[in-house]
Amino acid sequence: MDSQQEKSQEEMVKEALEEAKKAAGTLEGEAAADAPEETDPTETQAEDGEEAAGGDEAGTEEEEEAEDAGQKSGKKLFGKKNKKDKKDEKIEELTDRLTRQMAEFDNFRKRTDKEKSQMYEIGAKDIIDKILPVVDNFERGLGAVKEEEKEDPFIQGMEKVYKQLMTTLEGVGVKPIEAVGQEFNPDYHNAVMHVEDENFGENIIAEEFQKGYMYRDSVVRHSMVKVAN
Repeated sequence: MDSQQEKSQEEMVKEALEEAKKAAGTLEGEAAADAPEETDPTETQAEDGEEAAGGDEAGTEEEEEAEDAGQKSGKKLFGKKNKKDKKDEKIEELTDRLTRQMAEFDNFRKRTDKEKSQMYEIGAKDIIDKILPVVDNFERGLGAVKEEEKEDPFIQGMEKVYKQLMTTLEGVGVKPIEAVGQEFNPDYHNAVMHVEDENFGENIIAEEFQKGYMYRDSVVRHSMVKVAN
């Protein structure tokens, strides 16, 4: 019995050794299959160069495609105008309306200032026209004073009042129109008489019957004159 057990144990050991050898051989075969193959360094460099060249060509193609895409997108961008937002359109509309209203208001202000100035001038001319007969009476009265009466205090007082009145009128822009010895001008003179006189030239004012006056650049009253020749 012991011998049979020993034999069976030896057989079991042999079988285990054989299985271990087989397993070792299988592992060596798998390791050899997985190991990388040895290659020539020059072939590796050549392959790397070809891959690099291929990469450059691919990069160039990608750049060209990007440029074409950019050009196409640029054409689309500039070829078609983007629609404005409704808010932007409303802002432009309101801005344009405000600009027009400001321009209209400025024109209205200028027109109103001009009308006010014209109304002021019309009112001033009306007042001056009513004062001029007073000036005429002063001149007639002082012109009728005899030479020996000019030293009278009353006459001197009237002369001072007359001078003060004329100085005031001159200060506001009223001035007399020159007539005697000047060439007749229908814009400033009103001819009520015509006379032939060798002492005067042609169309020259020989005498003034009523003095004319101007307020600034407009005539308040034309001069009544006699024209010679």
